[in-house]
Amino acid sequence: MILSDYDLMNAIRNKRIVIRPFDKETLRENGIDLRITDQVAHHNEFKKGFVLDPANPRHVRSSYRIVKRAKNIVIGSREQVLLSTNEYVELPDDVMGFVEIRSTWARHGLSMPPTIIDAGFKGDITLEVINNAPYAIALRPKQRLAHIIFEKVNNRVDNVYSGRYLGQRGIRIPKVIKWESASGKDR
Repeated sequence: MILSDYDLMNAIRNKRIVIRPFDKETLRENGIDLRITDQVAHHNEFKKGFVLDPANPRHVRSSYRIVKRAKNIVIGSREQVLLSTNEYVELPDDVMGFVEIRSTWARHGLSMPPTIIDAGFKGDITLEVINNAPYAIALRPKQRLAHIIFEKVNNRVDNVYSGRYLGQRGIRIPKVIKWESASGKDR
């Protein structure tokens, strides 16, 4: 069951769902608009032919440069960046969320892979935004960029979210992806 604006206001008032800061203007019919901060993570430039190995911690650590206190965030044509929501979100063990880009931004050429917020998640949400347009697009801190729809799961979740991104504040670069070796053990 997707939560309506009525359900969301009650959940926020009763502190079942925490959104800080919460601005009633961001409450929509069946979700909440999310604003971006003044941080952006751009990909670093690598030599032509470089292949990023997501299992290599050195590659992952050096793949982004984070810019803080940006007055304007410019996303180049065909560029992918990481952004962070201005809103800190806490979900109970029986509610999850789907985050998508707002349709106006999609019409301008931005896209974002669907982001799932697991039951029990707490933290800022990192957004992976791609500019598909043939021109650069400027964003400004505090602009509404994404929308989160909350859904009540049928039963409480036994395994609430406890992963690497729990409690994140600001942008968190991707984790190193583990791989299974021929011996069957994760590395």
